[in-house]
Amino acid sequence: MNSLLKKSIWVFHLNTGSCNACDIEILDALTPFHDAERFGVKLVGSPRHADVILLTGPITIEALPKVINAIEAVPRPRIIVALGSCGVGGGIWHDTYSTIGGVRSLKKILDEKGIQVDGIYYVPGCPIRPEALLYAIALIKGLVSKKAKGEIKYAE
Repeated sequence: MNSLLKKSIWVFHLNTGSCNACDIEILDALTPFHDAERFGVKLVGSPRHADVILLTGPITIEALPKVINAIEAVPRPRIIVALGSCGVGGGIWHDTYSTIGGVRSLKKILDEKGIQVDGIYYVPGCPIRPEALLYAIALIKGLVSKKAKGEIKYAE
């Protein structure tokens, strides 16, 4: 088990055009019932203070410049957690005129601009479960190992 971050994880919540269902689940994970703070998770109001970006929603064309600015403001190591079907692959809006899709399309744009991302974690679901978000945090901290071995194969 390898840990990218050995300290507390400060997260910045970045809504890029979602329906807010995953946003509610993020807040649920931070409540005392699920208690993400036991892992050192703290929600911060600025990407400059964050270690991890929690990205929800398909990235809309209008939000794209703001998303790039927010990710660029995060100090290294930069980690993105793509939440929900929309954040992971664009959801039902994956090929619409107003979105670029999910985090994979965003990664290509960031690479073109020379912005390095040190890790991307995928949390699928519609909406996500708070337990799945806690599992992603445990993966980032190196507390658990991946359940599935192998690589994700994409059709080009």
